[in-house]
This record gives sequence, C-alpha cells and structure tokens, in this order.
Amino acid sequence: MARYVDGFVVPVPADQLGAYRKLARLASRVWREHGALEYVEAVADDVKPGKHTSFPQSVKLKEAEVVVFAYITYKSRRSRDAVLKKVMADPRMQMDPKSLPFDGKRMFWGGFKTIVEA
Repeated sequence: MARYVDGFVVPVPADQLGAYRKLARLASRVWREHGALEYVEAVADDVKPGKHTSFPQSVKLKEAEVVVFAYITYKSRRSRDAVLKKVMADPRMQMDPKSLPFDGKRMFWGGFKTIVEA
C-alpha cells in the first residue's frame, strides 16, 4: 500500500543549526507520538547552485546559511491529515514564528503520494 510523504526544504543560518536541530528533535518526537511513521531532517552536504534551479536557489540561500531537507512519512493522506491536526494542536508546537531558528518565509513544503517504495 502506498504511503504519503510531506517534504520540506528550509534555509537555516549556519550559526543557528544547533538550535534548529534541537527544534527538529522535538518535532520528530511530536510527529511520531501522533502517528507519523518516519521523520527525517538532513543538512546539505553536496548541494551546489545550479544554472537554472537547485536547492540553494529554491530557498534564495544567503551567505552563512545551509539548506535542510526534511521528510515525514505516513500510512496515507488521511493519516497525514489526522496527524497534522494533532501536531498543530499540540502545545509543544505552539511557537512564535519570530523566535524560530530559520526563515519560514523562504521554506517550502508539499505532500506527495508515493509511486515507488523499496
């Protein structure tokens, strides 16, 4: 049975990576407690600007920032919607956007139906 995946790309100031990691660890616990199957966040290691598009260009990466790629898997779209509702209501996820260790205005995300799972 095909799973459902939320994907995210986030610009994070390099000097805020520790704070971001702490937030990501909390988020991973919250998402998993509410039913997500898997929660992964990864910092760019071999990501270069492209001629037309790339991860750095997609978030308008600034000097002294890094790209974080993340994904969360669920049993289904219905499961994702239920998990997300619980996560957004969880008091641990109630944060002032101004205090976050990344620029949420340049973050992007979306939901995806899997077509290959191995």
